[in-house]
Amino acid sequence: MQIENLATDESTEKAAWEALEKSILYYRGRPIGTVAAYDNSVEALNYDQCFVRDFVSSALIFLVKGRTDIVRNFLEETLKLQPKERQLDAYKPGRGLIPASFKVVSDNGGEYLEADFGEHAIARVTPVDSCLWWIILLRAYVVATKDFSIAYQPEFQNGIRLIMEICLANRFDMYPTLLVPDGACMIDRRMGIYGHPLEIQVLFYTALRAARELLICRGNQDIVAAIDNRLPLLCAHIRQHYWIDIHRLNAIYRFKSEEYGKAAVNLFNIYVDSIPYYELDKWLPRKGGYLAGNVGPSQLDTRFFALGNLMAIISDLATEEQAQAIMTLIDERWDDLVGDMPMKICFPALEHEEYRIVTGCDPKNIPWSYHNAGSWPVLMWMLTAAAIKTDKTSLARKAIEIAQARLCEDEWPEYYDGKKGRLIGKQARNYQTWTIAGFLLAKELINDSSHLPLVSFDKLPLELVSRACEFEIGSVDPYIS
Repeated sequence: MQIENLATDESTEKAAWEALEKSILYYRGRPIGTVAAYDNSVEALNYDQCFVRDFVSSALIFLVKGRTDIVRNFLEETLKLQPKERQLDAYKPGRGLIPASFKVVSDNGGEYLEADFGEHAIARVTPVDSCLWWIILLRAYVVATKDFSIAYQPEFQNGIRLIMEICLANRFDMYPTLLVPDGACMIDRRMGIYGHPLEIQVLFYTALRAARELLICRGNQDIVAAIDNRLPLLCAHIRQHYWIDIHRLNAIYRFKSEEYGKAAVNLFNIYVDSIPYYELDKWLPRKGGYLAGNVGPSQLDTRFFALGNLMAIISDLATEEQAQAIMTLIDERWDDLVGDMPMKICFPALEHEEYRIVTGCDPKNIPWSYHNAGSWPVLMWMLTAAAIKTDKTSLARKAIEIAQARLCEDEWPEYYDGKKGRLIGKQARNYQTWTIAGFLLAKELINDSSHLPLVSFDKLPLELVSRACEFEIGSVDPYIS
């Protein structure tokens, strides 16, 4: 029986690699990314493009396997697509943005890349997370290859600086978090996450730390100082104001509203009746907790969002105690958050009148589907990385085993529907690349945890630390107390 299972595991991984190879996108004879999905049975739409956020999963598995050329080509080509001049036209992408996606266009025997900054997307929302993922991936490339020269090239230094200028610019907001519209991240449709959604804040924090390692101080003193100022404020803000456990729930339950002045305890004027206390009281384990989905003026979104919580563990934004509590929550609420396919993008689903109002009756985001509490296999690699960080590897192995039993047979769908993730997504593409890459990456991480520093900060190679000091980049790791 064990021999049979081993053969099945090997055949599944072989099928995954064959599918991933087919997804590779070539430009002028060089590999530069992967298409979102390689499924010839349906119209391509924009799934034949390379999405920045989608490619990260593929890029990480390529780095693990030593296939660094495709990642370097991707970083170089996407940097060329970054607008470098200020635009006064409100319909043009702002300086420093990294596109949501790009495609290879053939014209009169030649090829060029056509970028999409959201102008072709549904609802025309410009992604905020592409810039952040790009910096995170650049750091992963440097850690994997020890090729510090790429990050220190003037064009890359300028690219990082332009992204930091967007994120750290003067603004109307008075929080250390980033104010963004709905649909600006992996959840790219209206789901009530406008404002200060957790996913963006965690990626912002991770990108700030990556940029702090990669920026040369000379000539970037103002940006470095701004990063040094923002990081501890952002970290403290998220840890304090986004955290929910039974003790915090009790404190919020006794909040007074309409408080004025510096002595106010209820800083965001959260109205107690807006919090689903009875559901949370039953659902929260005694030792479990998590980071809320969104915090802002009179807003505390108590939905659990997987990517934000898992990346908070990986990047050390969550304290060690909070990280353990998040994993305890996942363990004790396994049926809700993992079920028959790891794992829920968020929980619970918006239903009934709330669904109609918040999503605008979005037919794709019906309850327990797609972004509205659907199950996304790509999140498996983040769950695995978080499990390794918290010494909960048994949870990762269990999740991988569940996925392995279905993904290949189901032809690698983009997402799954239903409360337990038993149904293949109603509009899910087959052979979704980040589903394939997420599975392979989870397997590699659980088999060899030495790959974790590609996305984590607590075990940086000594070469990176010394090289950073040589280039006057400063302290590498001052923000994880």
